[in-house]
Amino acid sequence: MDSRGEIDEDTENDKGSMWVLDQKLDQPMDEEAGRLKNMYREKKFSALLLLRLAFQSLGVVYGDLGTSPLYVFYNTFPGGVVDDPEDVVGALSLIIYSLTLIPLLKYVFVVCRANDNGQGGTFALYSLLCRHAKINTIPNQHRTDEELTTYVRSTFHERSFAAKTKRWLERYALRKNALLILVLVGTCMVIGDGILTPAISVLSAVGGIQVEHPQLSNEVVVIIAVIILVGLFSMQHYGTDRVGWLFAPIVLLWFLLIGGIGIFNIWKYESSVLKAFSPVHIFRYFKRRGRDGWTSLGGILLSITGTEALFADLSHFPVSAIQLAFTVVVFPCLLLAYAGQAAFIMHNKTNVVDAFYRSIPDSIYWPVFLVATAAAIVASQATISATFSIIKQALALGCFPRVKVVHTSKKFLGQIYVPDINWILMILCIAVTAGFKNQSQIGNAYGTAVVIVMLVTTLLMILIMLLVWRCHWILVLIFTSLSLLVECTYLFAVLFKVDQGGWVPLVIAAAFLLVMYVWHYGTVKRYEFEMHSKVSMAWVLGLGPSLGLVRVPGIGLVYTELASGVPHIFSHFITNLPAIHSVVIFVCVKYLPVYTVPEEERFLVKRIGPKNFHMFRCVARYGYKDLHKKDDDFEKKLFDSLFLFVRLESMMEGCSDSDEYSLYGQLTQQSRDGLLNNNGNSSSSNMDPTVSSVDSIVPVKSPLHVNNTVSSSGQGSAQTEIDELEFLNSCRDAGVVHILGNTVVRARRDSKFYRKIAIDYIYAFLRKICRENSVIFNVPHESLLNVGQVFFV
Repeated sequence: MDSRGEIDEDTENDKGSMWVLDQKLDQPMDEEAGRLKNMYREKKFSALLLLRLAFQSLGVVYGDLGTSPLYVFYNTFPGGVVDDPEDVVGALSLIIYSLTLIPLLKYVFVVCRANDNGQGGTFALYSLLCRHAKINTIPNQHRTDEELTTYVRSTFHERSFAAKTKRWLERYALRKNALLILVLVGTCMVIGDGILTPAISVLSAVGGIQVEHPQLSNEVVVIIAVIILVGLFSMQHYGTDRVGWLFAPIVLLWFLLIGGIGIFNIWKYESSVLKAFSPVHIFRYFKRRGRDGWTSLGGILLSITGTEALFADLSHFPVSAIQLAFTVVVFPCLLLAYAGQAAFIMHNKTNVVDAFYRSIPDSIYWPVFLVATAAAIVASQATISATFSIIKQALALGCFPRVKVVHTSKKFLGQIYVPDINWILMILCIAVTAGFKNQSQIGNAYGTAVVIVMLVTTLLMILIMLLVWRCHWILVLIFTSLSLLVECTYLFAVLFKVDQGGWVPLVIAAAFLLVMYVWHYGTVKRYEFEMHSKVSMAWVLGLGPSLGLVRVPGIGLVYTELASGVPHIFSHFITNLPAIHSVVIFVCVKYLPVYTVPEEERFLVKRIGPKNFHMFRCVARYGYKDLHKKDDDFEKKLFDSLFLFVRLESMMEGCSDSDEYSLYGQLTQQSRDGLLNNNGNSSSSNMDPTVSSVDSIVPVKSPLHVNNTVSSSGQGSAQTEIDELEFLNSCRDAGVVHILGNTVVRARRDSKFYRKIAIDYIYAFLRKICRENSVIFNVPHESLLNVGQVFFV
């Protein structure tokens, strides 16, 4: 289907033909096309608004990157500067060019532009790719999903390099699975960041107490850090809506302080450190230090930690605000801070461990200490929020067990809280802090997680540049070469420190990867079983209007994961019970690879079988940022959409003007106007008027408009419509019952042992501890009916 008004042939098992109705029939097509074309272009902001957004982005995006000066030089020279002081200049030169190549050039000016309508992170990139190529491993998408206003994608010529890349990706399932595993690895490492960032940031900030009170032991510092961490995670359920306005001033004050202290130290100690801007000192650094210089890259890497969180925390800020904040405030202040510390260390070679705090002028020591602690908490909060966000994305795309997701803000959709993940993060964070007790080993672990996330982002960006941006291969090659040169160098360096703490994120990521992949594998196998065992329409039609049962008053909402066809649960239900409700609605709640689905485009309604069967299907579509609300709103909108569907279907039944509304043609502006004025409704000569399977993306706000447009030309259809609406209302008043499948998934007897372990033990355990479907769908307990069934996959 190429356009929003086109009518295509239905290839599903349901009898009949499918008509797709335009969502906004009262809007001219050229105006609508222009509106959609410009909807997702980056908005032009006034200078004042751009400055305000850049200021606010400091607190959300740059907290993690800004606290890196607390621990970089200590992890670079854990034993102090014992050789040539010029080693400090070489390390500073590495920091300068790492900050320039990775955060500035790669992320701020390239990767951030690959956001999915403002949403960042590995799953946002994956969603972009899923819209441009058929790589989604759960094949539950319908062609009408591509007509959503948020389903934005570019088109390309069949002979282009992008088209060849698309076909290469789609050809084999192995490539799709490999891409999914790559995304899951990046996601697991971001979760590892959510554990390690609070640990190293808070521990490094609190460690400044020992500078003024050297008698305090490391155990006391660790206890203070653990208390702060417990308080931080315990306050997560309140959200950041009330205190979020403090984040930006705190981080801005932090950047101004470290920049000012850096200028002071350069002036006081050694202005010659500015020669580090010459890259020749990098060559000399490696020549002097040899293997030690190579392994010290693990500490240099920490200067760019937080860059991956920068992309994951894009949230509601435009790219231009992110770029302005980084280039005007963050980048120069960080360069001054590192240069100032380098100048201090060159004259105080034994004070590398706490170089940041010892380089602070005595008169402002305690204020800077307090601001540093507050900035560390803000940085930790940003990383925790990013972890919650990426867990929600993974959950929506079927890659994470069902966990509770709570919105903490009525104003901002992206502020969420995941209780189960929060306490897991807290326990692991405290274990890392108390177990290692020093910044060096935590820094090694942190660096491993960060560099793997960056590598995953680079590999995904290659596909984004080819498929989405359609860049010339030379530009792709330049970007790939520069990124991999830096990141692979850092990766090989941190591998030397796997036994010194670098194993921690690998173990954490392996555990989460096992959980996520097994859950996704079980979900895919369960969906495939349902697809293969769904009931044929011939069998349903053979039952007759009563379905071979007693039709009792009321409406039965049968929940299924299938977006087409009659699910196996229905046949299982009617073969075991002697009655079924007068109206049956198959409800499918599915998530699409878009960040949100507008409310007016949420529901897709379709009739199944002849009218006297009173069977419908309603597909509720959500984006990965949407939340299934816990109220009666969902059920109300579902019925509003159903009633509107019946009205639209009735309007379309009596038309014989095939020139205006052709079965395979495109809905023209003339036919759109005709539908508005109800001058004609379409039918085809080979179509049974008693059988309808009209698909309509139903606008919830439109029933009044549709009622007002119904004219007197279709009295018979109108009477039929009124009778059916009265019947549906009476059934609704009689009661609504929610029918859910209580499915047990088992591996077949002839399955290989690893599949049996994955399905019968790991997947079964995860289904047992995760939330029930009735809780996810907010089904009232008194209206719930569970149907037990066993799937052998």
